Amino acid sequence: MNVWTCGLLAAALAGSAAAAPTGGGVRFDGATAYAAGPATPALTPGSFSVATWARVTDTNRAQILVTAGESGKEFTLYLYKGAVRMLVEGAPGSYGYATAPLPAPGAWTHYAGTYDGTTARIYRDGVPAGSKAVPLARTNFPSAVVLGAVDGDADRALRGSLEDIRLWNRTLSADDVAAVRDGKTDGAAADRLVARWTSGGVTDNGIRPAVAGGPEAVKRQPGAIPLLNRKADGFRGIWYFNQPLTNEYVYKYSGGLGTYCANHSPFAWHVPEAGRTYFCYGGTDETNSTLLHLVSYYDHKTGRVARPTLLLDKRTDDAHDNPVINVDDKGRIWIFSSSHGRGRPSFISRSARPHDIDAFECVWTGNFSYPQPMYHPGRGFLFVHTWYIAGRGNYLMTSDPDGTAWSERTQTSYFEEGHYQISATWSNRKTGIAFNMHPKGKGLNHRTNIYYMESGDFGATWKTAGGEPLAIPLADKANPALAAEYQSRGRNVYLADIVFDAAGRPVILFVISKGFESGPENGPREWRIARWTGTAWQDRPTGIESLSNYDVGALYIESATDWRIIGPTQPGPQPYNPGGEIAMWTSRDAGATWTLARTMTANSPMNHGYVRRPVNAHPDFYGFWADGHGRKPSESRLYFCTRDGDVFRLPQVMKEDFEQPERLSR
Repeated sequence: MNVWTCGLLAAALAGSAAAAPTGGGVRFDGATAYAAGPATPALTPGSFSVATWARVTDTNRAQILVTAGESGKEFTLYLYKGAVRMLVEGAPGSYGYATAPLPAPGAWTHYAGTYDGTTARIYRDGVPAGSKAVPLARTNFPSAVVLGAVDGDADRALRGSLEDIRLWNRTLSADDVAAVRDGKTDGAAADRLVARWTSGGVTDNGIRPAVAGGPEAVKRQPGAIPLLNRKADGFRGIWYFNQPLTNEYVYKYSGGLGTYCANHSPFAWHVPEAGRTYFCYGGTDETNSTLLHLVSYYDHKTGRVARPTLLLDKRTDDAHDNPVINVDDKGRIWIFSSSHGRGRPSFISRSARPHDIDAFECVWTGNFSYPQPMYHPGRGFLFVHTWYIAGRGNYLMTSDPDGTAWSERTQTSYFEEGHYQISATWSNRKTGIAFNMHPKGKGLNHRTNIYYMESGDFGATWKTAGGEPLAIPLADKANPALAAEYQSRGRNVYLADIVFDAAGRPVILFVISKGFESGPENGPREWRIARWTGTAWQDRPTGIESLSNYDVGALYIESATDWRIIGPTQPGPQPYNPGGEIAMWTSRDAGATWTLARTMTANSPMNHGYVRRPVNAHPDFYGFWADGHGRKPSESRLYFCTRDGDVFRLPQVMKEDFEQPERLSR
């Protein structure tokens, strides 16, 4: 990428550009380049203007020319839905936009946008093209100016070139815009000009190049990452709901969702050399007003938990933004902070010191959903995730061993209306992904079938469990990865967990039901296992049933014959809402038959749910989950259990830096 240089007023007065650029400007490839500034020049929201030359290669894509703030925030000059828009957020959460015709592909075209506190206007090649009334009710634009993309959002990155971007603290007239388009830099064109960027201007650090397509360089300027790195006063889980219903069950799903969802993993990681199990969760404040990302550890020698470190405030109460955790071969703790869709940023952070949670540094910000990273010693991360670029698609990225240089995203699957996926790694030798699908035209509450694919070469190629090569991305529901077909049987499929047996054969735990709504009508919710035998997929019942589609448990394969399930299979105080009482089930014949070995919680005031299995699970910290009321907002406590089924509750308020968890009487 060419060097992008910035000069403010002095640079703007230094010379004159031609009426149309004669050089290449600064090129943006639509995936890996944008330029970000440390702060917006001091613009006056009620009277400002922006202008740029743009040469766009592909005018059919949504893409950014100049912006401040996220999509729909502050102001943006961009291509969207067959037009170029000048968007102004006149009041928080309320915006309007004026439109102009698209440029001809590959041709330099000049665009300018103005705002006078009442009306947004847009000009194309110096000629008025459109206007829109936008009332003003704000005092500043706080975000950085970004050129060629929404900060960290690669799918709107510009495919083309920019040249001669200018910002003014006044509303340009039509004559002023025409003069700027003609290359004037003095007189009215210089009046209250606060910033100008050209490919050959005076160099400073105001705008710098960065990369939007991978974690290496979608980095904000120092100080702009919202890491808090301070200690919390205890363990409080987030309470969250999704989709209100008009019946006694109130919500499609709800409750204490600090370890939600099944498509996030892992939440805990045992590190033998440190003698600790590190874990993260979605927490909150005393009023459940926001989602906080927190990380702590259990010390197996002392039997105590560390006061959690508050990493960041996600500025939403959506538990889909929950974090997950990893540990690399240097002992550094990694937190992958998710986003639900593309409206909020995602973050990747790592501990400043090995085996230490006191301070983290952000190494990347961009966008991903449903994160499932796994660190492979000596190789780096293979990061399975969802990206909402055109629906709920399955993607992956890989990193170098240090986690600082990343590949481009690779789409592994997208057909019908997208997928939910879960993944696992076997002995750092291969990665397996199981996923369902949303049938076309049915909406996201419908999900069915199970597909499976695996890679033994760090995501370079993919095949079925039986070794048949797969051409990715998978683009049709009729494909060789199909492991269990449920669409013709009219059943929804909810994936819970995936593990490998000692021979590296995948085993998938899932729940089926007749529909998405809470309540007995869509029962029974059957817990089933799909297992690759070495020659075929075997889909068989466990004999376990529960009361909600969103009853998520953990599957453990402890030997060739001894398997275990820990999950909310027993009715809880809010029946037919997610969760219930936690139980342990065991099998002595590799999952063919199951026995209820122990009911681990009882007489609980709130439902327990989303039991998660740590990586390298230690017998003293074998499962991790939260509780919460199924039908109304409530507090949420966090729990862990031993392999024997003893349950411990983490302290909601801590007086010391290390405290003993409360052992529940059973």
